[in-house]
Amino acid sequence: MLGSKLDILKQEWIDVVFTGRNKAYGAYELRKSNGRNTNRALIFGIIFFVFVVSLKTIINMIDGFIPKADVKVKMTDVVLAPPPPEEQKKIPPPPPPEPPKPKVDQVKFPPPVVKPDNEVKEEPPTVQELKVADPGQNNQKGDPNAEIRIDEPVGNADIKQVTEEEPNKIFVSVETPPGFPGGLAAFGKYLEKNIKYPGVDRENNTQGKVFVSFVVERDGSLTDISAVRGPSQTLKDEAIRVLQRSPKWTPGIQNGRPVRVQYTVPINFTLGSEE
Repeated sequence: MLGSKLDILKQEWIDVVFTGRNKAYGAYELRKSNGRNTNRALIFGIIFFVFVVSLKTIINMIDGFIPKADVKVKMTDVVLAPPPPEEQKKIPPPPPPEPPKPKVDQVKFPPPVVKPDNEVKEEPPTVQELKVADPGQNNQKGDPNAEIRIDEPVGNADIKQVTEEEPNKIFVSVETPPGFPGGLAAFGKYLEKNIKYPGVDRENNTQGKVFVSFVVERDGSLTDISAVRGPSQTLKDEAIRVLQRSPKWTPGIQNGRPVRVQYTVPINFTLGSEE
């Protein structure tokens, strides 16, 4: 009996221990139901542990079945201001152009100075030369196609056709800046109607301003659209997409004619809740 394996919680041993004793005291019932209580506690503990570990997964599963309310995109007015003029180095003015050639040939006519004949180095033009040329300060070949100019200097420059300023020049500041048709209020309504808030930015609560740069062409179309700065790449892409679909703007005016103008617009992305 000493070498056998003893299980003091077996019912036979419990009955032996409590023989002739008060079994209604409580200790007898505790030992009698000890095995059942231990197994029950173990099962409940395992279930509770699995529930705690899986709690987040269960919440996500439940959350997926509950429909979410639409997120209202709150648009704010956009203040369109012309970009500051770029700082340019002061370039010295070019030298005055060479005066054009005279219409008639000129011969040098030195001023009259009383000198002895042996000191005279330049002979005045002859009468025959003055019949076909005008007197002047230097010998100058004329241009038959030139206009008649009185009391104006002459030179060696050929008459050239006057050309306008570079037509493809991009201005940063003009007399009349370009604008959206209908003004700022119409531009704000256009953005509010066409902007689609990216889902990833809505989930991450990403908000802020996207600065978009573009060129307003002479016909009012927008080119060279790029996002200079923004809180996320998806918000910058959305701002570019909306401006690419924009109607034509009123072009900028300089010296009474439409010109190409560089422009920068801030677009504010804000998530607002239903009130």
